[in-house]
Amino acid sequence: MSKKSLIKTLGSYAASLLPDRRINPGELQTLSVIVARAKLAGQMGLQYGGDRDLYQALGYKLTLTYQDYYDQYSRQDIAAAVIDRPVDATWRGGFELLESDDNNETDLEKAFYELYDKLALHPKFSRLDKLTGIGQYGLLLLGLSDVRTSQDFAMPVNGPALKLLWVKPFGEGSALTNVIEYVTDSSDERYGQPLFYTITVSNVSTGTSQEIKVHHSRVIHVADGLLESEIEGTPRLKVVFNRLMDLEKLVGASAEMFWRGARPGYQGKVDKETFLSEATKLGLQAQIDEYEHDLRRMILNEGITWDTLASQVSDPEKHVLVQLQMISAVTGIPLRILLGSEIGQLASTQDRDNWLSLVIGRRTEFAEPTIIRPFVDRCIEYGVLPAPAKDYSIQWQDLWSQSDKDKADIANTLSLALKNYATAGPTVESVLPPASFLREIMKFDDEQIALIEEEKKAAMAEEQAAADALLPPVPPVLPVPSDPNAPQPPPNQNPPGGA
Repeated sequence: MSKKSLIKTLGSYAASLLPDRRINPGELQTLSVIVARAKLAGQMGLQYGGDRDLYQALGYKLTLTYQDYYDQYSRQDIAAAVIDRPVDATWRGGFELLESDDNNETDLEKAFYELYDKLALHPKFSRLDKLTGIGQYGLLLLGLSDVRTSQDFAMPVNGPALKLLWVKPFGEGSALTNVIEYVTDSSDERYGQPLFYTITVSNVSTGTSQEIKVHHSRVIHVADGLLESEIEGTPRLKVVFNRLMDLEKLVGASAEMFWRGARPGYQGKVDKETFLSEATKLGLQAQIDEYEHDLRRMILNEGITWDTLASQVSDPEKHVLVQLQMISAVTGIPLRILLGSEIGQLASTQDRDNWLSLVIGRRTEFAEPTIIRPFVDRCIEYGVLPAPAKDYSIQWQDLWSQSDKDKADIANTLSLALKNYATAGPTVESVLPPASFLREIMKFDDEQIALIEEEKKAAMAEEQAAADALLPPVPPVLPVPSDPNAPQPPPNQNPPGGA
């Protein structure tokens, strides 16, 4: 369908609704958005005043739907990586809800962790994040205890002392945007936002589905990449969709090229003097069919020369790499992490730092304010969780903590530096005293250096004591007996007390 015919078709569809029934404000708003986007899409890829249409020449789809994004995510590896890599890293390790800094568990903390485990919130939040990224938004439907029949979902939540029995994430494909009703009262604080959703709920056991009308108070609405709209974000595959199509062409064409080129074709030349009867032709055709389908590996013939057709098999790596680099650049996912497996494990330190910064940004700027806090606040409002004495905080697992491999590498580096210092000779201490080496090079603090000095002195004392223990005992010094024939000193001429 051309761009002009697409816009004309959408306009005709909108006009066709008028004679039959009155269009509600929600449908009118949705149709106006569709037509506006179709007009904008009609200008993409046009050059030279519209004489050249790059999108048509390159086979790019002009208008993308949720189903296009979902199919690409379901079937293409790199498309799945673009969605899954950031989401998996964001929720890896989980988070903690903290109300106080002490070790005493508060009522809110205890109730939340019980609910967290009971409803398996960690995988539900992760799935909601992925579904949100595939389309323009995602929904988390709250299964509250005030619902008795499916019609009760259309009623506002009747709280405040309710129980949350289950939660279920939905993508845009299950929450049909063309039947959403919006708040039309400009004095309402929710003006322009959804009032009701129509959600398609599937029953896997019976293979049936049911559409239920749901009031907005029973839904956590999540959107990523918001621009002008407050409810519809930007699908994460939209900006790279053309590159994903190019990858399909390159990878698929290279596989087909190898399949055809690795087993080349053959050309048979019949000698001028050779006459092929119909029976000979049929027999030869049967042999060729059996050869092609691996039933035989030789052909018996007379008067025919077989030549191998030239084939060309080129390496597509450079062309594929260009597409991957462009995807990496716009998504912020380092190339080696995007590719995964053993290549991702060899990512450089700079790649790792950039990646962790992106993940931390997703946690604090998207996951916490759009998924976790709205869920917790709604549960507190409905009495599912007790109200906190003061505000609560969300604490994520530290991504910058050192892994076992990092710790081993650092220990090995420090050991090598210490060995080089110890074997550098006696003059090294005059240039860099041991305490300065430990402080400046090994990055030890004064307390650690003092402890090392104490342990060093204690070790030297123990070594000295052990060495002394190995020496033979020193015999006692005996007094020398006096010689009776030795001259005696003259008597004292001035005895004490004498005159």
